[in-house]
Amino acid sequence: MGGKKKTVWNVSFLLLVFALTMYGVFYGEDIGAIGDAIQNADIRFLIPAVGCVVFFIWGESIIIYYLLGTMKYRLSKIKCFLISSIGFFFSCITPSASGGQPMQMVYLKKEKVPLAISSLVLMIVTITYKLVLVVLGVFILIFQRNFVSDYLQDVQPVVWLGLILNVVCVAVLLMLVFHPQMMKKLINWGHETLVKLHLLHHKSSRVQKLDESMDLYHETAGYFRENFGVVVNVFLITVLQRAALFAVTYFVYRAFGFNNLNLFELVMLQAVISVAVDMLPLPGGMGISEKLFSIIFLPVFGAALILPAMVLSRGLSYYTELLISAVMTVVGHFILGKKWESEQ
Repeated sequence: MGGKKKTVWNVSFLLLVFALTMYGVFYGEDIGAIGDAIQNADIRFLIPAVGCVVFFIWGESIIIYYLLGTMKYRLSKIKCFLISSIGFFFSCITPSASGGQPMQMVYLKKEKVPLAISSLVLMIVTITYKLVLVVLGVFILIFQRNFVSDYLQDVQPVVWLGLILNVVCVAVLLMLVFHPQMMKKLINWGHETLVKLHLLHHKSSRVQKLDESMDLYHETAGYFRENFGVVVNVFLITVLQRAALFAVTYFVYRAFGFNNLNLFELVMLQAVISVAVDMLPLPGGMGISEKLFSIIFLPVFGAALILPAMVLSRGLSYYTELLISAVMTVVGHFILGKKWESEQ
């Protein structure tokens, strides 16, 4: 029952944020003019943009397939794609993308992948996924100063906040992985402090879960040490995966007939938005992503086309991803684990 209530809450929150976003974007705007501009966009560039979204989802499925293979577990690429889609769908509809990996673990368990293995795989995916954003953010803000002054002057505080939050997240994850005993002591100390302050009730089950989570990080550290080359490969695949999604804006840019900026510049600008919003407690970064797009890309598209460009770019990179992953989630629900269930 609690799961159903949480689902209702997540969907309700998603719809509320979506409604507020649509209101904030389109209030007082000429909807007809926006529609006309979108209709005039060159569809030849929008088709590869959809391909980039599919590649983004497929990229994670290849990582899952690859990591499972290194652990002697074989799952077909089709099923890995379904698992990847399930993760993206629930990440899209939950605050801070918190619902994706738990649901992936549920369906991996249906495919007889042990919880310890699925947890390890998804932990590596999480660390590399966040690490790519941190590397991109540091590269842009520190080593691309002219780029920052030309396009990011008005949003630097937000971007720096997003980068700092991502750095803290990655640092904590790496500390948990490479110094699990120290983190275990800190977490247990924090738990005992909260109990003494009567902010938490002591529960042996909670302590047990904390200990089990520390064991997972210990296993992750061992995997990193023994399979460092594998982790590097996963990082490189993740770079391509994230770049593909960022490239959607480039194809939208070309669809409107522009060609002054190159692919690298457009990908970097879109990466800035992801760095800024990734850690915020909003499903898909809705609201803040649209606002940042309208500020950062105003010099790129101009006042007349900034809204049509935003509608197309966000529509393709987020809402198309949501639609594709939703369809694949339904398919996955009817396929994943069915052979195992019949055997049981």
